[in-house]
Amino acid sequence: MKIFSGVPNINFMAQRKLGLIISAALTVLSIALVLVRGLNLGIDFTGGVLVEVGYPQAVQLDIVREQLHEGGYERAVVQHFGSASSVMIRLPPAENASSAQVSSQILHALAVGAEKAPELRRIEFVGPQIGDELTQKGSLALLFAFVGIALYIAFRFEGKFALGAIAALVHDVVMAVGFLSLFWVEFDITTLAAILALIGYSNNETIVIFDRIRENLIAERRSSVLDVVNLSVNQTLLRSVITHFTTLLVLTALFTLGGQSVHSFSVALIVGVIVATYSSIYVSTNLAVALGVSREDLLPPAEKEIDEMP
Repeated sequence: MKIFSGVPNINFMAQRKLGLIISAALTVLSIALVLVRGLNLGIDFTGGVLVEVGYPQAVQLDIVREQLHEGGYERAVVQHFGSASSVMIRLPPAENASSAQVSSQILHALAVGAEKAPELRRIEFVGPQIGDELTQKGSLALLFAFVGIALYIAFRFEGKFALGAIAALVHDVVMAVGFLSLFWVEFDITTLAAILALIGYSNNETIVIFDRIRENLIAERRSSVLDVVNLSVNQTLLRSVITHFTTLLVLTALFTLGGQSVHSFSVALIVGVIVATYSSIYVSTNLAVALGVSREDLLPPAEKEIDEMP
């Protein structure tokens, strides 16, 4: 489209020092917040009660949530299971209550105002050891994702670019988790999936800009590094705006229409996409410039002349 054919001329690097200071301060605050306040861990990590009920006809989840909320189960996680008439309910750990008592209370809450009461299909207690296992596997998944992407960046880019990209990954994850802690958004298995998706998204945005910087550093030999970085960011700016805008449209639809089961997932990714857009310029690229990346770092080593004289 012709409207997107022009290249803007914005001096992003003019505020590079301020960007690094703000990023460092917010990162430290996010880490302190998570250490002091903690995370609102969901049933997936803390254990709890799993209840499956069946209705004679399709049922809306909002009605089920309202019935459970009025019955005293404010933290219940409700989702369809297999069909629109089958509902899975996850509850926090029940203290001093047997399975018979919990199922009776749940069925009583769901029968209030309903034409036909649902039937209990199964009830299971999820012990804390399951949450510990998920925590260990989730931590390993994050660690493997970081190591894999770090190895990929280290092989593809020069060392200063690689350090900037890895710093941006850490920055984005810390900021997203800090936001979840600040606003006490539930951290469940879907939120962990969002954090893993954020790592890939952030890395993709950084690599697009780095590729353009590497090409321009070699082609624009009379320009300074800062001019080349500004040119590269401006050349990819419209592509980035369109990508982030369409991604945020999808996530906003999930947040407003997707229901409670994807609420924390969509919140984590909305924050992550916004933070990744900022960090691809003012963390990864900015840090590479601060480390002194230069045109000579990207040029192939000069071939030594071979003396053929005996």
